[in-house]
Amino acid sequence: MAKVTLIFAVLLVVLGLLGFIGTASEHPTALIPLYIGVALGLFGYLASSPSESRRKLFMHVNVTIGLLGFLGATAEILRSTLHAKALGIAPDTIALTAKSALAALLLLYIVLCVRSFIAARRSGKV
Repeated sequence: MAKVTLIFAVLLVVLGLLGFIGTASEHPTALIPLYIGVALGLFGYLASSPSESRRKLFMHVNVTIGLLGFLGATAEILRSTLHAKALGIAPDTIALTAKSALAALLLLYIVLCVRSFIAARRSGKV
């Protein structure tokens, strides 16, 4: 699962860079996926340890980061959409797309991690 984490880390870094470039480099908050990707990448690298307890620790840290990121992205999608509707304007499509992509990637990552944790427990590797 550490290798999958590194793949998601790269995808999030790319998403952050594309979002930042897409907003004409005006909004530093567009880099949030990049920061999440760097954190996942760092802990994903640490999870590639041969030590089972260390691997479990860092993978649980990663899924926690993913869950917090997903909840934050989802809350921000709702907040920004409701705010734009209250003002009578359309939400920023680039920002909404980037937030939705972040939430979708992190949800997929969480599902894969949970499935991996369940499979490891069932196989007796706990």
